[in-house]
Amino acid sequence: MTPVEPLLIVGCLVLGLVIGSFLNVVIWRVPRGESIVHPPSACPNCRTPIRGYDNIPVLSWLILRGRCRDCGAAISVRYPLVEAGTGVLFAVLAWRFGLSWDLPAFLYFAAVAVALALIDIDVKRLPNVITLPSYAVAGLLLLVPAAVGGRWGDYLTAWLGALALFAFYFLVAFVYPAGMGFGDVKLAGLIGLYLGWLGWGSLLVGAFLGFLLGALFGVALLLLGRGGRKTRIPFGPYMLAGAFLAVIWGQNLADAYVGTLLG
Repeated sequence: MTPVEPLLIVGCLVLGLVIGSFLNVVIWRVPRGESIVHPPSACPNCRTPIRGYDNIPVLSWLILRGRCRDCGAAISVRYPLVEAGTGVLFAVLAWRFGLSWDLPAFLYFAAVAVALALIDIDVKRLPNVITLPSYAVAGLLLLVPAAVGGRWGDYLTAWLGALALFAFYFLVAFVYPAGMGFGDVKLAGLIGLYLGWLGWGSLLVGAFLGFLLGALFGVALLLLGRGGRKTRIPFGPYMLAGAFLAVIWGQNLADAYVGTLLG
């Protein structure tokens, strides 16, 4: 590890905390069709605008002991968890990619993934206003390392991966529409774009892990008596969790599997 990398990891951790604070606004307002820039954040109980010194990621929640300074209403623990979780994801990606042109693209993916996963959990919907523009943003961000490093083959594979995973999910939704929403199909294309950039092995591992994690959660619900065979489960969080595991270890897992097959 070079001397720059610890600083990069810490810097991305701090950046992730700040972005996570903004994502809390996105997660709350986008499903309700509200602006994410106006009005300023306020206590949902007393409507008092949140002061700047009470809006420091994680730290302010701890200082206030999870209560509004003005009315004493409880502030959900999910707010600091989103901030901390985004910070950890950013730090892990900084460790994974180092100081490279790939990193900004995958940091953007992490931010979008956090927002989409929690919105899907809350309202069982993946808003087009986040998913669809992300294709263009991801395409532009990945275009930079493709141009700088001459990685045009990777860039082509990224878009082929997007097309392949979109088509696969579209087929699943067509055959079994009760179990797969079209929001999942559109998200699959975005995931395929990122995992395709890393290689076909990462894409296959990520797709498999998404279904595996979703299946394991469904089985757990059945065993705990918290749901039945017709219980609707948001699938987006498992798709995204599988994708991020593949970003970190996907190609290694694919190579190990192939190596095992070949003896």
